[in-house]
Amino acid sequence: MAENKEQQSPYPLAPAANGYTRSDTELASHDARELRKKKRMKCLLYIVLFAVFQTGIIMLFALTIMKIRTPKFRVRSATFENFNVGTPTNPSFSLRMNAEFGVKNTNFGHFKYQNSTVYFFYGLTQVGELVVQKAKAKARSTRKFNAVVELSLANTTAANTQLGNDLGSGVVRLSSQSKLSGKVELMKVLKKKKSTDMNCSMEIVTATQQLRNILCK
Repeated sequence: MAENKEQQSPYPLAPAANGYTRSDTELASHDARELRKKKRMKCLLYIVLFAVFQTGIIMLFALTIMKIRTPKFRVRSATFENFNVGTPTNPSFSLRMNAEFGVKNTNFGHFKYQNSTVYFFYGLTQVGELVVQKAKAKARSTRKFNAVVELSLANTTAANTQLGNDLGSGVVRLSSQSKLSGKVELMKVLKKKKSTDMNCSMEIVTATQQLRNILCK
């Protein structure tokens, strides 16, 4: 009987050994599943981050590059020829102004504008005008050009009372108005009509024949 017990004693150990083998397999399978889960989560995180990044780029593109702004049309400076002014008791002026204008285009596309006219006023009285030829202001730049205009006010208008005072002070105040119409073209695909209004005031110093204090709205 003792011999039978000794011969039978190894057999109960076999199930225990098989049990440990199944536990190791399940553990390895569980680790593999966890690893795949982490990879999927990491992949999902990358996709979300990429989508957020792409959305940010699109919003930035829409708010900066694709946003169309109104160009600006301004008087920049001027010099004078044939400068003739009257006196406070006999007020008048007649002069030739060589003005420099600027069309400032802050868009990422060209601004093509049509012919226009700039009007100059003393008070409410028109004293001169000039024609602006159609042209193109390049993207993110200011197109500068010069034009000559004859300005004159005879001693026969209702504005002469104020002009006499201005000539006495040595400063003649003028204003200019215009409207420049055209289209902004982005990447040769998107075109949008845009117009800009000029509304500038300026002062002519009669003693030095210079233009100063140019203010444009």
